[in-house]
Amino acid sequence: MAEEVTLSAHIQHHLTNAKMCSTDTGWAFNKACSDSGFWTWHIDTLAWSIGLGIMFLWVFRRAAMKATTGVPDKFQCCIEMVIEFVGDNVSKTYHGKSKLIAPLALTIFVWVFLMNLMDLIPVDFLPALAGLVGETVFNMDSHDVYMKVVPTTDINMTAALAIGVFMLMIGYSIRIKGIKGFVAELTLHPFNSKNKTLQAVLIPFNLLLETISLISKPFSLSLRLFGNLYAGELIFILIGAVGLAQLPLHFMWAVFHILVIVLQAFVFMMLTIVYLSMASSDNH
Repeated sequence: MAEEVTLSAHIQHHLTNAKMCSTDTGWAFNKACSDSGFWTWHIDTLAWSIGLGIMFLWVFRRAAMKATTGVPDKFQCCIEMVIEFVGDNVSKTYHGKSKLIAPLALTIFVWVFLMNLMDLIPVDFLPALAGLVGETVFNMDSHDVYMKVVPTTDINMTAALAIGVFMLMIGYSIRIKGIKGFVAELTLHPFNSKNKTLQAVLIPFNLLLETISLISKPFSLSLRLFGNLYAGELIFILIGAVGLAQLPLHFMWAVFHILVIVLQAFVFMMLTIVYLSMASSDNH
């Protein structure tokens, strides 16, 4: 029984974010934030996601500054392949005209990929390092130090990305179709009739269906990415709990998980392009 509790505590510790919140007595951390309500900062998610975003910008800026018109080196060639890959998918999928879509798709693909890639770091390494720093520098118990290094295993991160895409969808719809066209799209489809009385009866049904369809898009974006990465991280934690026997299992799962990491970044990017293309369409 003790082993089961220990394993459960081990898993729970790895799946808990480092938290910071504001209380009546000042700033509090981790366990003191359990009753703090909505405004709790997951500082590990914020730190890793912002850090990886800065690294993405630095790497691509460095590639742009070192780019040559002659035979490119391996670094420039790799960056150009990524840009061309994203550009081809944007040109084939997005049917409107916007200078924002290609840079947005590139940012989403590379940023989500880098956040997912953190899942391949051994699950005990960075949390143990954070616990050591907490003990030696801040005189904390290592069990009270949390470090969740994969930002996309935090539903708050994936939901924030999805909400950002959702706001762009609404903005593009209103920009292309106008407020009147946007409202008409929600109320006059999919059921339409030339009979005004019948159309008035159909409007509530259209509004319900279109609203559900619209709201489901950010939910599907956030939950798909979160669910796949959270499950992958949980399996890594379970593998890490079996001792030295974890090495071959860890290697096999990591090889398979590389496909998940790339695929989920690609799916998030493609769905973003598709949703924005649909929002930009004025066929109706």
